Amino acid sequence: MGLMRKLITTSFVVVIFFVSTVFARNILQILSENEDGICTSMVETQGYGCEEHKVITDDGYILSLQRIPKGISGKATTKPPVLLQHGLLMDGITWLLNPPDQSLAFILADDGYDVWIANTRGTNYSQGHTSLSPQDPAYWEWSWDELVDFDLPATLKYVHDQTGQKLHYVGHSLGTLIAFAAISENKLVDMLRSAALLSPIAYLGQLRSPLAKSASEDFIAEGLYWLGIHEFDPRGKVVVKLLEKICKDPGNNCSDLMSSFTGPNCCVNSSRTDIFLEHEPQATATKNMVHIAQMTRKGTIEKFDYGSDEENNKHYGQPTPPQYIMANIPNNIPLFLAYGGADYLSDVNDVKTLLDKLQDHDPDKLVVQYREDYAHADFVFGINAKEVVYNPIMAFFKLN
Repeated sequence: MGLMRKLITTSFVVVIFFVSTVFARNILQILSENEDGICTSMVETQGYGCEEHKVITDDGYILSLQRIPKGISGKATTKPPVLLQHGLLMDGITWLLNPPDQSLAFILADDGYDVWIANTRGTNYSQGHTSLSPQDPAYWEWSWDELVDFDLPATLKYVHDQTGQKLHYVGHSLGTLIAFAAISENKLVDMLRSAALLSPIAYLGQLRSPLAKSASEDFIAEGLYWLGIHEFDPRGKVVVKLLEKICKDPGNNCSDLMSSFTGPNCCVNSSRTDIFLEHEPQATATKNMVHIAQMTRKGTIEKFDYGSDEENNKHYGQPTPPQYIMANIPNNIPLFLAYGGADYLSDVNDVKTLLDKLQDHDPDKLVVQYREDYAHADFVFGINAKEVVYNPIMAFFKLN
């Protein structure tokens, strides 16, 4: 009965704000179509050359991809390509928000790497499709399974084909999850030199974020999905009102939303907050949020659960979703894992569960970095991340 009351309450709030959200979404879509691309708005303004590319996935999504082929000096690239993959509710601007001497994309370019920046489906610059519009519910019918099956392989193949070289990969948060899953299914190995995974997520059963836990336990994403709201827009009125509801629950302190979600970040450049809010957070599929909520409740890493033996049988030929087997990650693929003691999403105990699954990995091919004071956002926005994380990553790349 308690769950039913929560769902009824959620449904009531959603219905009230549904019409206004659709209107706001349409206006935002019109605005986004008139905005400049990431190259123009975020890279060229810093004096770097930049190329805009498009990647079409096998299921028809048109993804935005940026290339920074040279550093600020203009010297030709001397090192292999690196693909940067952002996390949940973010886009490729993640890697460009700080000044050039603090942003990984610029740091890599200045060190001679050929830098490519991915943007997953549904984000502001990746809302194209060969037959669907973001206003079509079918456009948003995906979870991170589709990022594993379509977005990541298509993007890596595109960069591999354009450069004729194997890639280094850097992922943050969700960008690590899709890499773990894809590599475990042998989708990327032939194109990869190595993978550096920041705030690694494969398991979420022990996450400490009170807001994320409340949303999962209250079946918030499921409520939206069942009511036919397929786009999860953090700036939309529906999500904002639901967040307000969660924040009123005892024990949830929303005075600092970033810390409530990610943990107490030690080193985020607070002077860049306004720039961050100009570009982030980004939309994702409600089904994707449901999938992540399933992970937090089950403590497993597996494909989307359709909720019944019958539906799972239709999709998978078995009554339960197939698991992604972390032990199937090839033992000889070079991996760099960096995690923080203050991270509420990539919890230390969940990372230890992952490391247990990788215990047979070639010790010469696995580098694990632990930073006690780092939380989730420090790995991409920390003012000292170059010294703490990025320099070790580049040293790791040179060995591989």
